[in-house]
Amino acid sequence: MDIALEQPARARLITGEERELPVPAKLRYASTDPLAVCLDFPGEVSLDGQGATWIFARSLLEAGLRGPAGDGDVHIWPCGPERTVVELHSPYGMALLQFDTSALNRFLLRTYAAVPAGEEDLGAVVERGLTALFDGV
Repeated sequence: MDIALEQPARARLITGEERELPVPAKLRYASTDPLAVCLDFPGEVSLDGQGATWIFARSLLEAGLRGPAGDGDVHIWPCGPERTVVELHSPYGMALLQFDTSALNRFLLRTYAAVPAGEEDLGAVVERGLTALFDGV
């Protein structure tokens, strides 16, 4: 059975002037892509007016809640006991966001309740990826 989880997450965008602006976000997880989590932002907070989705490893979120993690476009680290920073890099720039650590932990625990670590069906994930890659070839 496929499981899909969603959870609203209030973020605070840290600006260059060291101000915090509230940003609505949504965390998503699907058992059909068990190694990934999604972080969605609505169009009103993006540069082009369209929503943006960041997809990254569930294990990155877990590691970032304990200590600095990430070496690509997404970096995550704790900022004191109550906040977690998520840094997102794109060709258009960088965004620095703070989330309540308890909300991220709650979401992560829900994903592991849906699909425990080590029980991910990677065969189905690989099959879908290969189909997408070679579709029409």
